[in-house]
Amino acid sequence: MPKDKTNLAILIVLIAGTLWSFGALVVRYIEDARNVPWQYVFFRGITIFLLLNFYLFLKEGKSFLNNYSKIGLSGVIGGVSLGSAMMCFIWSITHTSAAVTLLMLAAMPFITAILGYFILKEKISTTTLTAIIIAAIGIIFMASNSNKIGTLFGLLVGLMSALGFSIFSVSLRWRKETPKFTTVAIAGLFCAIFSSLVLTVSDANFLTTFRNSSLSALHGLLVCCGLILYSIGSKDLPAADLTLLSLTEIIGGIFWVWLPIFGINEVPSENTIIGGVVITFALFYYSFFIKRNRRFIGMN
Repeated sequence: MPKDKTNLAILIVLIAGTLWSFGALVVRYIEDARNVPWQYVFFRGITIFLLLNFYLFLKEGKSFLNNYSKIGLSGVIGGVSLGSAMMCFIWSITHTSAAVTLLMLAAMPFITAILGYFILKEKISTTTLTAIIIAAIGIIFMASNSNKIGTLFGLLVGLMSALGFSIFSVSLRWRKETPKFTTVAIAGLFCAIFSSLVLTVSDANFLTTFRNSSLSALHGLLVCCGLILYSIGSKDLPAADLTLLSLTEIIGGIFWVWLPIFGINEVPSENTIIGGVVITFALFYYSFFIKRNRRFIGMN
């Protein structure tokens, strides 16, 4: 592959990860965040669904509707799992630090490897298993030192979010012809429908402040723009490179909420930093190993 094309793909994926990394910062600006998670999920889900369908319309014309007939069981499972992961992300980050939530998401490659072994019968190499054990040590260390109930709840829900993202990844590999953007659109629709049901049953108001509604729409925009860029770059990069480049979202998200200029000043605890270093080391170790495998996982 031409070097210039590879470098451009790396830059595009880095930009995608950077856009996603601002998600944690956006959530931190929510007013009364713990009391309006379902309103936030509703507006973000609607935004993701509408924007992705608009993008597909511009790309494929009216024929983009045919993607929904090709979605199949794997697409439904993937969409519901991704939607659940999105909802768990909001619940996690509103109950614990952004660092804990994002570092739980960093465990996705390892959870995906385990699910792939049981569901797709994909073999787990000794080196991959070693990376999984290293990451598990970091997660256990962070959990064992989470003295506050809310922090531990946020950590566990963050792991559930990572599990949802991993099931989504496995569903794409289960049936590779599944239209991936349409699956993500279904995830947005699932978030909107599920949150609307919760709001209706609890007799809560769908509307929140203009600020919160705008932030949820902005978050949905960041998710969609990042996904489109990621899809462009991922076609020219192997899975190993994407694993490393995905650290942009994790590290960037932690950095933005700490940077004083944004006014959040959220400093990770010592235990979170130590556990995070262990998880990051596991990711580097894993990525170094799978560089031997030039497997491409481009989205369409």
